[in-house]
Amino acid sequence: MNPYSLLKMSDLSNEDIFSILHDAKLFDNSRKDWQLPMQNALVANLFFEASTRTHFSFESAQLQLGCKVADFQAGSSSVTKGETLYDTVKTFESIGYGCVVIRHSQDEYFEQLKDIRIPIVNAGDGKGNHPSQCLLDLLTFYNEFGTLSGLKVLITGDISHSRVAASDKEALERLGSTVRFAGPKEWEREGYPTMDFDEGIQWADVVMMLRIQKERGASLQGMSDGEYLEKYGLTKERYSHMQDHAIICHPAPVNRGIEIDSDLVEAEKSRIFTQMHNGMLVRKAIIKRAFGFAPFEEGQK
Repeated sequence: MNPYSLLKMSDLSNEDIFSILHDAKLFDNSRKDWQLPMQNALVANLFFEASTRTHFSFESAQLQLGCKVADFQAGSSSVTKGETLYDTVKTFESIGYGCVVIRHSQDEYFEQLKDIRIPIVNAGDGKGNHPSQCLLDLLTFYNEFGTLSGLKVLITGDISHSRVAASDKEALERLGSTVRFAGPKEWEREGYPTMDFDEGIQWADVVMMLRIQKERGASLQGMSDGEYLEKYGLTKERYSHMQDHAIICHPAPVNRGIEIDSDLVEAEKSRIFTQMHNGMLVRKAIIKRAFGFAPFEEGQK
């Protein structure tokens, strides 16, 4: 596996994480126009699952860096003829692509790609890992609070099917935050410490809402959208009990009126669209790293 691949948050040291966040912050300031100093930086985006934010955030990042981007469509490819994931990726490697970004419904699909030499960036695997989403969350928290140590983060909703919950838990706990989970008992996950949602709302610095991932089999039989919002969602009443400095986050897509009251999506405490902006910055830093370029120097403005 290429050393510049990014498959799981555990691939990154704490130093690596802060280097990526540092590069992302510079991409938002002094290095907005920085591009890869090379011709023909070919990148292929292989999305085997539907995506808006992650897919086009990566594409925006790649185009801003001067990459030439191939947008792979599985339905019009040899995948429909039985081609394996390995052979698809090996094809892109063989014809000159320097990096592939992959989202796939299979948990840890990348285990079958160990012999691929070009960098692989994981844009989400099953319910296992989503490192670029985790990094944009970390950037959002860091910009808000100036630290990732000592934060109290409540992640609530469909925990059992969420790769965001998994990646954020691993990284935040390693960096000194306390992470707790809330939501329906049916969606609890072993090893993920829970607390009462209403207590958590008053406790947390960050309230991270998750949607119901119906595409992965999540369902609560006999419960309407309104009933879910009242019991497990972020209502205006719960919002009023958040700490003054606390923020709302959500990896999106947002199901308005189900996991969060529609009026709260752009409320004063919401950082949902800020997360999306930060996602593009982080993905610029990830692609820069994938092509082998060192982090910008410390202290560089």
